[in-house]
Amino acid sequence: MQCHGAGGAGSNGFPNLVDDDWLWGGTIDQIYTSIRYGIRNANDKSHQSMMPRFGADQVLTGTQVSAVTDYVLSLSGKAKATSEGAKIFQDNCVACHQADGKGNQELGAPNLTDPIWLYGGDRNSVYRSIFYAHNGSMPAWSERLDDATIKMLATYVHTLGGGR
Repeated sequence: MQCHGAGGAGSNGFPNLVDDDWLWGGTIDQIYTSIRYGIRNANDKSHQSMMPRFGADQVLTGTQVSAVTDYVLSLSGKAKATSEGAKIFQDNCVACHQADGKGNQELGAPNLTDPIWLYGGDRNSVYRSIFYAHNGSMPAWSERLDDATIKMLATYVHTLGGGR
């Protein structure tokens, strides 16, 4: 697995398949669906979601992105929240990440309360994720692999230790 690294440990922008943090669900069936159809690609059955580019599209100012960055980091104990950041989060982020910040697998919205960060968990990385968004993609492997191989791969990924 070139993208997810040796043993499925992932890297910046490529999810770790060994931990128990899943954007679209960690059951064998959910893993199968992610592998078969992919994420944010041209396949009509692909998982789709779109994080807004809050700063780049001027939905929020840089100061507001900074405040909500601190709030997001406070959810995992990495910063002190402000009332301004909490309000911005409530107004702009709750629909996907939920009020408690634990995310929503039906939408592919990550849990913001744990120490697992796809694009880095330092302040600058989180700020950039909010300002620019990333919206990475994964190919639909059904276009390259047969169904039996995809089922075996889903089972293998599940056994790496992070599946549910």
